[in-house]
Amino acid sequence: MTMKRLAYLTGLIGLLGLTALVVHQGIADVAHILAQGGWLLLLLVPLHVLPLVLDAQGWRNLLAPFDPAGRADLGFLLWVAAVREAVNRLLPTANVGGELVGIRLTRLRVPDATAVTASIVVEVMVTLFTQYLFSALGVLMLLAAMQAGAHGWVILAGLLLSLPVPVLFALSLRHSALFERLEGAAHRLFGEDHRIAAMVDGVRLDAQIRALNQHRKVLLKTLGWQFAGMVTGTLEVWFALMLLGHPVPFWQALAIEALTQAVRHMAFFVPAGLGVQEAVVLLLGHLLGIGPDVSLSLALVKRAREVLFGVPALLSWHWLELRHWQRDGKSRQGSSNPTERAS
Repeated sequence: MTMKRLAYLTGLIGLLGLTALVVHQGIADVAHILAQGGWLLLLLVPLHVLPLVLDAQGWRNLLAPFDPAGRADLGFLLWVAAVREAVNRLLPTANVGGELVGIRLTRLRVPDATAVTASIVVEVMVTLFTQYLFSALGVLMLLAAMQAGAHGWVILAGLLLSLPVPVLFALSLRHSALFERLEGAAHRLFGEDHRIAAMVDGVRLDAQIRALNQHRKVLLKTLGWQFAGMVTGTLEVWFALMLLGHPVPFWQALAIEALTQAVRHMAFFVPAGLGVQEAVVLLLGHLLGIGPDVSLSLALVKRAREVLFGVPALLSWHWLELRHWQRDGKSRQGSSNPTERAS
């Protein structure tokens, strides 16, 4: 309950901050710039499929050893990836709810829940390293644009100082029985026969994670697909700024995208990054010589794209859950009828 209240509180603060930013910059000015982009801004919605396809291909690499028949094809994983992203970006789940939903949905094609979980855990580990590489590239691009290094070097130093976080996470997955310990904790907390404790097979999950981590070529391929996806995601910023009447070189757009993503991951406790994303885009726009009205318009366009892309993904997930609920209800009714007739 405390975490839920914290999520709602930070979300409310972020929403108030976003409203204050729009009012401060002038609603009329922002609306005028958005009008310049017109309906072509809607093209950002299908454009987002490109980085998501590359990211899903990286995940497919990790899942392939557990899916020799290839039932979880790229199209299916693309849909699951869209739902995962929508849950993490639009719902107050602290960037973990999407992974849990992804496990549940992927089991529709790959029934082995432990194998699916192993692929997602390792994917998250690889994503941490990919995000660091992408953020470092963004800092270098920012340094090149500013031609003076004070702010950029501070950010780069911060990234280097926090590098032990993904390194320690990777080492714990490879050398410690992390999930076996979590399983033991679940048994002690919920009891031996509790449903949650029964779902966790820590020994087997640790073994499958270690097996995946031994395939360095697979990990590097996954990192390559993810990195390509992040770079391709820069097209959203580059194209949006062009439509908003302030075209920039691709490498400047990359600096905005990379550092916005980095800060948003650090502010995972703020639902949907409300206010945080907009403030970072404004700051980066200022450093790159982009007017605050244009920067705020870009932030609002990015927010609108997330909603227009994410809401249909969430609706498709809920529709699927509703169908399963109705099907389970009919099967329970069918199994109870013979008993009722006998009585």
